[in-house]
Amino acid sequence: MLRHEFQPGRLIAGAVLAATGVLSLGDAYGAWRTPWFLVAPMVGGGLCLAALTGLVAGAMRRGRRRTPRAPYAERPDT
Repeated sequence: MLRHEFQPGRLIAGAVLAATGVLSLGDAYGAWRTPWFLVAPMVGGGLCLAALTGLVAGAMRRGRRRTPRAPYAERPDT
């Protein structure tokens, strides 16, 4: 059994930020040269993609749980 529900938006955000960190680390150690204009769009685009994925996954999760509700007059008083 899973300890928590799967959240694909966080997976994408983590993967993009980890890849950006690896690129920056390789540039810092001189293994390769990373252009300065690559990092900001990569982080910004990855976070936007993660947000979009999170919204879609949340909408799908809410849509699956939604059950038809009885009209107000037929609801029991609580």
